Amino acid sequence: MVDFAQFDTRGYPTVDVRTGYAAWVGSYENTVEDLMDLDVLASLTTPAWADVDRAADLACGTGRTGAWLRAQGVHAVDGVDLTPEMLAVARSRGNHARLVEGDLAATGLDADAYPLVITSLVDEHLPSLQPLYREAFRLATPGGLFVLVGLHPQFIMAAGMPTHFTAADGSELAITTHVHLVSDHVTAGLAAGWQLAEMRERVVDDVWVAKKPKWERFRGQPVSAAYVWRKP
Repeated sequence: MVDFAQFDTRGYPTVDVRTGYAAWVGSYENTVEDLMDLDVLASLTTPAWADVDRAADLACGTGRTGAWLRAQGVHAVDGVDLTPEMLAVARSRGNHARLVEGDLAATGLDADAYPLVITSLVDEHLPSLQPLYREAFRLATPGGLFVLVGLHPQFIMAAGMPTHFTAADGSELAITTHVHLVSDHVTAGLAAGWQLAEMRERVVDDVWVAKKPKWERFRGQPVSAAYVWRKP
């Protein structure tokens, strides 16, 4: 892991994950672009989404990923999140069979029970990747997949921009952000017993610049990445 502080160009006041997402919940759905995560998931060729009978949606948040999975034909999705306010929104959407307030490192979900474990836009908040990869491995069935999609470390470093949101009073607040290199993911995944099956990197392109014209200066930079791991 690389210390984000050496790249930070914003200097926003920073809050912890639970505090930040509780305050962000009202505007979260209008802030996060599908290009960042859902479009990257759609580009993957390894997961046969419609064949998955049960998935564990870790850091499920407001239920964006769960809704997308159900739309792809995943039969049932169980969600886990640290923030009660986010879980309340996910619950109102009705796409999860079960929702649990809990930590990603110790979800309390059944072991060897999920053909698919997935997490989106969370790894930059974790001080270490190993607990997440170990817990995902515990949850997955033999032959099951772990799909992780998140901000690309190169983009976090190039932009110097933490995960942040506009608070109710109009101020900008950052949520604790860490930089995990691609090699950190590979090391943590292999150490947990996973086999890497697929990886995709999404760069800032015409579509992104149309959404965010100020990102023209980042054109060609990878902005998000997805890893697909298989449990032997």
